[in-house]
Amino acid sequence: MLDEVIIPLPADVFRQIRDFINDYCGIYFDDKSKYILERRLNRRLKVRYLKDFRDYYRLLMYDSNRDDELQTIIDILTVNETYFFREQNQLAAFSEEIIPELKQKKKARKRIRVWSAGCSTGEEPYTIAMFVLEDKGLSDWSVDIVGSDISRRVLRVARDGVYKKNSFRTTSPYFVHTYFKDMNDGTHRVSDRVRSLVNFNCLNLLDPFKVKLVGKVDVIFCRNVLIYFDKSSRIKVIEHFFDLLNDGGYLLLGHSESLINLSTAFTLKHLKNDLVYQKPVASSKKGKSVKGHSK
Repeated sequence: MLDEVIIPLPADVFRQIRDFINDYCGIYFDDKSKYILERRLNRRLKVRYLKDFRDYYRLLMYDSNRDDELQTIIDILTVNETYFFREQNQLAAFSEEIIPELKQKKKARKRIRVWSAGCSTGEEPYTIAMFVLEDKGLSDWSVDIVGSDISRRVLRVARDGVYKKNSFRTTSPYFVHTYFKDMNDGTHRVSDRVRSLVNFNCLNLLDPFKVKLVGKVDVIFCRNVLIYFDKSSRIKVIEHFFDLLNDGGYLLLGHSESLINLSTAFTLKHLKNDLVYQKPVASSKKGKSVKGHSK
């Protein structure tokens, strides 16, 4: 069989499509990544019966169905590799240090809200839910966990809550037996009591209106998401996080990520298990800079 013919992506059109995607959702492709867009978007030209990428760019700019096409692009271009109980030290900091602190601070209202931003196929928010269920001191608390992602495809997987062996690579047998049902086909379905703690929403982290709908939260997990954004988009997202966090709330990034040159508004806190970012108590946006320099 002959290799499939690849329609070339001219350099100037690459930059137009790259910038369009970047403005839409923050994901950035440098010049070395041109081949990724060329290879992955070739099929979209054929599905849309377009002769070249210039026509495709015009579709993205002006077609009445461009929102659907943008969603398809996001599904094609985003990497959604994750699994349960990822980054154990950070999870230990959350369950053994942050949760006890929140229980003490919020014991009058007995309500905690956690946001898993960029939750992919749902393993992260479900992991958080299992830690909540393990803490018997939270049994009479209202705990809300929001899982959000820009990709509707991965959110369908998250809502189904059925996972294959690869998602359990660091999961102890205890958690598998306690919080999952064996489906007898090599997959496991997360239990209803775990699912009941998590609500999933399709969300573009650069959309200020949609982000505000998340509401105030005590902890934000945003791990290995910002690495795909350019600097200006990262700053915008961090500003959103700062605004939504309650005073004293925590931001947990991936271990390869930091707020250096992005924000001076957060405090880097050294916990026993990990380093995390905290929004200062009684902080004010007037006195803090969320960008990489002081006002």
